[in-house]
Amino acid sequence: MSDRYAVFGNPVRHSLSPRIHALFAAATGQDLTYEAVEAPVGGFREAVLAFRDAGGRGANVTVPFKEEAYALCARVSERAQRAAAVNTLSFEAGGAVVGDNTDGAGLVRDLTQRLGLDLGGARILLLGAGGAARGVLGPLLLEGAAEIVVANRTEARARALERAFGGLGRVRACGLAAIPPGPYDLVLNATAASLAGEVPPLDEVVLAGAPLCYDLAYARDGLTPFVAWARGRGLRAEDGLGMLVEQAAEAFALWRGVRPETAPVLAALRGGAAGQ
Repeated sequence: MSDRYAVFGNPVRHSLSPRIHALFAAATGQDLTYEAVEAPVGGFREAVLAFRDAGGRGANVTVPFKEEAYALCARVSERAQRAAAVNTLSFEAGGAVVGDNTDGAGLVRDLTQRLGLDLGGARILLLGAGGAARGVLGPLLLEGAAEIVVANRTEARARALERAFGGLGRVRACGLAAIPPGPYDLVLNATAASLAGEVPPLDEVVLAGAPLCYDLAYARDGLTPFVAWARGRGLRAEDGLGMLVEQAAEAFALWRGVRPETAPVLAALRGGAAGQ
């Protein structure tokens, strides 16, 4: 019987993760299935444990459950502990749930290897302070970012990240209406606005001169609202599909012991072959 994996989220029907992992499995000769499971809000723990008890080997976790996934784990990796958020679960033979966070590694790999961005000494504006932001802050600082400004609608949540990650580098917190002036080398949208078809309330002057705007969300068809908004102002902007593929490869390697090639999968997704 094939080993079973899944992604849990709400909503999750849009997810490309099942197709990505099917392509990874075919390319590496791994016998597995991978499905999307929409867990009810308030019922994430029960849904994951039911999947484990039915023979599941591991799972990915997306919005809005990454912090709940962290609380579910008996043991977590150092990067997950730093983020206090988990996006990758492994189920041990005795039933223990082990957590990791591959988001930051996936983002860094996409930014540096595919997009050619040098993060050493970079000044970064990070919009949002939820699980997605928590997952990428540490790896960005460890890559040598000179400063990361965390701007969030609720400033207190941004302040919490300033305290949690300040030991790794310079982190400044603020509200969305009080973002320090640029220039920024990179603007990251880690809010859930794109999932709601919206753009964060942002003074476009803040983005002036930014070499790259990057949305951690992605769209199955067309552009995310943030990418469309930035490109409409003449800025270079990318969505998070590359990050999705890279973090998926990191999770696949944790589960299966082999890291798949990501470029062919991203090319297939961009061409529409895997987006159906």
